[in-house]
Amino acid sequence: MIITEIKKIGKGERYSIFVDGVFNCTLQAEILVKEKLKTGEDISEERLTSIKLENGRIAAFSQAISYLEKFLRTEKQLREYLKEKGYLDESIDEAIEKLKEYGYINDELFAESYIRTYQNKKGKKKLKFELMQKGVDGEVVSQKLDELLDDDASFDCCLTMLKKYLKNKPVDKKLRAKAFNHLASKGFESSIILKALNEALFDENEQ
Repeated sequence: MIITEIKKIGKGERYSIFVDGVFNCTLQAEILVKEKLKTGEDISEERLTSIKLENGRIAAFSQAISYLEKFLRTEKQLREYLKEKGYLDESIDEAIEKLKEYGYINDELFAESYIRTYQNKKGKKKLKFELMQKGVDGEVVSQKLDELLDDDASFDCCLTMLKKYLKNKPVDKKLRAKAFNHLASKGFESSIILKALNEALFDENEQ
């Protein structure tokens, strides 16, 4: 097997490798330098396979860092992303372990950030469901919700959303039922919704 061409891809640090005149793989510049690959070189299939595995580890880690630059992600989200990009499980596992060591992946911090971001828009049930869908352990989610969002805070949020929903509308049984369903869809507990409804309607009757 002869390396017949090494072609840079765009302005990045990746190169297309052609073997016997046919595209074979894409390698990082770091791997090219480390392995001292060059056009015209005779290379065995075993060595090329080994190089591609090593390249996968480096590329997966690099792509994972780029993915995490703007937003926190859970381990599950990152695994799915790298899988979609075509990386082998072995490369993904190694990249994730490194990211954990460096503190880039921390599902507890992700849960805290997510709850703080949406605690004024969603109830506990919906927050828990969404976090578990993103791969955060249920016990971790419950713990963080208890730490960051007590019943008083949930009630205040629910009441604020309810008053906004009822604003300038004549309240009857039908609207009350719609308001209940609306708040339930936002993840609030039934007891909190009923308490908010009673307070909101009491305030309205007092006016």
